[in-house]
Amino acid sequence: MAEFLTDIKTIRERARAEIGKGPITDAYGADLERVIQVCNEALATEIVCVLRYKRHYYTASGIMAESVASEFLEHSTEEQEHADKLAARIVQLGGEPDFNPDTLTSRSHSQYDASLGLSEMIKEDLVAERIAVAAYTEIVQWLGDKDVTTRRIFEELLAKEEEHADDMKSLLERIPG
Repeated sequence: MAEFLTDIKTIRERARAEIGKGPITDAYGADLERVIQVCNEALATEIVCVLRYKRHYYTASGIMAESVASEFLEHSTEEQEHADKLAARIVQLGGEPDFNPDTLTSRSHSQYDASLGLSEMIKEDLVAERIAVAAYTEIVQWLGDKDVTTRRIFEELLAKEEEHADDMKSLLERIPG
């Protein structure tokens, strides 16, 4: 069996010499700048999702609007939590989270939606969740074992986005039109 650990003296020396890199050590195997960029694109996606769900929450109307709106509000809150996790990770990696509203929609994987009908709102939210599922699946695979911490964050987000897509699919099946 091969040795897996660099001698402890070398690890200690590197830790002291490169203290300014924070959690990024020689063991980090990903393209750091690209990972930060990908995280910022996902951050934009999550913010757009927050805004879309909030709009849908406030503008939902019709016979089933109350129960559907409460689902929109719950999803908005969870998407905000995703954005916060991504922003925190970007900072840990030495980057800056990009909250610039002027470029938000161009960096987002999903789109903003201003539908008025309940059925259309749900469809657009389902499409957005499916986009996030596809994108985050690719990101998880791309990161592999090169940045395990960021991969785990995306795995967590992916699981929640799959749950959101399932919720929207279930709502869509219950809504006439």
